[in-house]
Amino acid sequence: MTSEPIANYAMLSDCRSAALVSAAGSVDWLCFPRFDSPSVFGRILGEDAGFWSIRPAAPHSSSRRYLGPTMVLETVHTTADGTVTVTDALVLGDGTRGHELGAGAPGTLLRQVACIDGEVEMEVTFAPRPEYGLVRPLLEDTAGGILVHGGADVLAFSTPVPFELEGGQAQAKPVLRTGDVLGFALHHRNAGPVPPAFWSQEDIARRLEDTLEGWDSWSQLHQSYDGPWQDLVASSGRILQALTFYPTGAIVAAPTTSLPEVAGGTRNWDYRYTWIRDASMTLQALWVAACPDEAGKFFQFLATAAAGRLSSGDELQIMYGIGGERDLTERELAHLPGWRGSAPVRVGNGAWDQRQLDVYGELLDAAATLPEYLNDLEPGTRRFLADAADAAASRWQSTDQGIWEVRGAPRHYLHSKLMCWVAVDRAIGLAGILNAEDRVPHWVQARAQLADSIRMNGWNGRANAYTQAYGSEDLDASALMLSIVGFVPADDPRMLATIDAIENRLTDSRGLVYRYQVDDGLPGEEGTFLLCTFWLAHALALAGQTRRARTVFERAAGFATDLGLLAEEVAPDSSELLGNFPQAFSHIGLVNAAWAIRTSEDEARPPAAGAGDAP
Repeated sequence: MTSEPIANYAMLSDCRSAALVSAAGSVDWLCFPRFDSPSVFGRILGEDAGFWSIRPAAPHSSSRRYLGPTMVLETVHTTADGTVTVTDALVLGDGTRGHELGAGAPGTLLRQVACIDGEVEMEVTFAPRPEYGLVRPLLEDTAGGILVHGGADVLAFSTPVPFELEGGQAQAKPVLRTGDVLGFALHHRNAGPVPPAFWSQEDIARRLEDTLEGWDSWSQLHQSYDGPWQDLVASSGRILQALTFYPTGAIVAAPTTSLPEVAGGTRNWDYRYTWIRDASMTLQALWVAACPDEAGKFFQFLATAAAGRLSSGDELQIMYGIGGERDLTERELAHLPGWRGSAPVRVGNGAWDQRQLDVYGELLDAAATLPEYLNDLEPGTRRFLADAADAAASRWQSTDQGIWEVRGAPRHYLHSKLMCWVAVDRAIGLAGILNAEDRVPHWVQARAQLADSIRMNGWNGRANAYTQAYGSEDLDASALMLSIVGFVPADDPRMLATIDAIENRLTDSRGLVYRYQVDDGLPGEEGTFLLCTFWLAHALALAGQTRRARTVFERAAGFATDLGLLAEEVAPDSSELLGNFPQAFSHIGLVNAAWAIRTSEDEARPPAAGAGDAP
C-alpha cells in the first residue's frame, strides 16, 4: 500500500481531468479523459495501480513551485553532480486563452526534463495501469515512442530516448548534461480507429510554453482580489478553475476518490462529482477569486442538470456527474488496498439519491448571487427555480439526511430548515426575474413559518446554542451558517452564544473545528474540517470580531501546502492532511472567509482625515 503523505502531492489540470504529482516526481494519479474517468495511474490507492516517475538516480534534494499564476509545476532536483528541473503540465488547447481555458485540451500529460548545470543521471519509470489498475497493458516499442494497449484506453508515450520494456513497465536511465532537454508526452485516446499521437520535442516545448501563457492569461483576466491573504485567495481561485470541467462548467468537489477521513478507516468516498450543496458558496468564491462568467456557467450547468426533477414530482437530486449524469451508483474496487490500507476504495457515490432538503436553498441562493445572469435563462429554467422554492415551502417539515449526508435515520436537521428558509427568502427577492409574482404570498407565509420553527426548535437552552437537529443538544458547525446566509444578525446574542459554543466545545486542542461529534451511523472517526474552521472565521468577521476571525483564519490557512493546496480535513492526532485532495470546499471557505474579514475591517476603519460623505 502507498504511504506518501497526501500533502506531498501537486495537482495538474487541463480543466477536463487532473493528475497528482508527488514531491519525489511520481505521477500517482491521473484520470483520462475526464475527472471521473477510470485512472491510468492510481498508485495513490495501491502500489500496483500504476505510476510514472522521473527523478535523479543519485541522492538529491528537491524543491517545487507552480510557475507564476499557473497550474504548471516545476520541480528542481539537486544532486552532488548537478541540477535538473522537471516541468509538468496537463496541456491546454493550442492557443486557448482567458474564458476559453479548457477548450480543445487534447488529453496529454507533458513532462520536460532540463539540466541546468553539471551532469545528472535520471531514472524514468513508466508503468501505466488503466481502469484503476485492473489492466496490465501491452507496451509496444514503435517509431516515436511506446504504444500502450489495454482495455478501453490507447496511450501514446512519446520519448526521445530508448526504454527497456518488461512486464507492462518501461524504464530508462538517460544522462543529462548542462543545456540538455528531454521532453516526454503521454497522449490518451479511447480505443477506436483514430490512434493517439506521438509528440515531437519541438511540439512538447511549444505546447508547454503555450499552456503557461494560457494559465497566465486566465489569471490576469480573472484575479483582481486586493486584500489580506491575497496570494492564498488567488491560488484558491486558480484551484477552483482547475477543478472545473470546461465542457459543462461543472466543478468537482475534488479530483480524487477514497482518500480517507482517517488513515486506515472506511470513510472513503468518491468526490469527483458536483454537489448542489456547494453551489451558493462556490459562486460567491468565484465572484471574489475568479470571475462571474465562470460562476454563471456553473449555475447554468446546475439548473440544466437538475431541470425536470421537480415537474415530475421527484426530489431535487443532491449531486450530479460532471456531464450532468444522474445515476452515480456506488461500487467498491476490491483489488485496491487504499491509501495506507484505507479500504474500501469506492467509485460512484451512494449518497446521490439521498433526500437533502437544503439543496433548494443552495440552488436559490446561487441564483440570487448572480441575478444579472438570470435574465438570459430560458423560461423553463426560470419556472424550475420557482418550482424549487415551492418545493422548499411545501416539504420543509419533512425529515432528511442533512448537509453531511448522514447514512443513518433521517432527522429534522437545523441546517436543512435554514436552507429551506433561504430558498423562499431568495425566491421572494427574485420573483420579478422568475416571472413568479403570483407565488410571493405563499412564499412569504412559508418564510414566516420557517423562521418561527427555527427560532423555537433550533435553539437549545441547555446547550446554549443552535444545535444540529430539533430536540438535540449536539453541536454542529453548520449552525454557523445562520448568520452567513442572513437568517439572524451576526451579533444576535443567540448567534454569538452559538459561535462561542462551537469554538469552545466543537474544536480540537488546536482550535480546528469538527463538523459534529455524535454517532452518525458510520464506523470510525474523522478529523477536523478546514471548511468548518473557515466558517467560524467567517461568522466572527460578520460579527465584527475581526481579531478573533483573523486568528481562526490563519489557524486553518496554515495547513495549506507549500503549493497552496488544502485537503478536506486535518488528522485528529497529528497535523497530517486527510481526505480527497485538493478539496474545493476548503478553498471556497478560505476565499469567502478572507473576503468577509476584509469587508468587516474596511467597514470598521475610520474614514481618512478630511474625508466627507460621498456626494
